Amino acid sequence: MDAPQWCLAALRDAPPVVMRRAESRPGWVPIGLRGAARGERFAGWLPVAAVSAVLSPEQLRLRDPADQSGLAVWRALTKVRPLLESCGLHWGVTGSAGFELATGRSVTHAGSDLDLLLRTPQPIRREHARRLLEPLTDIPCRIDVQLQTPHGGVALAEWAGRASKVMLKGVRGPALVANPWEGIES
Repeated sequence: MDAPQWCLAALRDAPPVVMRRAESRPGWVPIGLRGAARGERFAGWLPVAAVSAVLSPEQLRLRDPADQSGLAVWRALTKVRPLLESCGLHWGVTGSAGFELATGRSVTHAGSDLDLLLRTPQPIRREHARRLLEPLTDIPCRIDVQLQTPHGGVALAEWAGRASKVMLKGVRGPALVANPWEGIES
């Protein structure tokens, strides 16, 4: 493996990894590895046979953190749960909060934001996006909501905006698109 030295320690000490967006390879899963420090992130591939368990963002949304210290990120999750449960879309927790909920390892801190995923297999109108975003502005920490379309992710805040094109994060990388449910334009 052509990786920094910290990766070996991270795999030995704390094997959980996160799945990342990338073009598929038969028999392999695109993963992201977290080290002890914020700057220690590594993109790699893991054989499917090495995967022992999978937790989806939707499964994590119902978990409570092991650390009940009252960090803003956890107060925010408590506040947004009922809002998102009533929106009619499947949703879940990602980012550092999702990693902590999945592993039990304390990685969030006073400045952590809350990363959320909304599954949107069907297009949602921009006005609907604005209505979804509005109640999330009065929350005790920064919230980043990604709309997961069939072609990749787009920030809810960006789709709720007025720009003619938005950044779609897909398996081939980011691209500016007019409609994230139609994918990358030729």
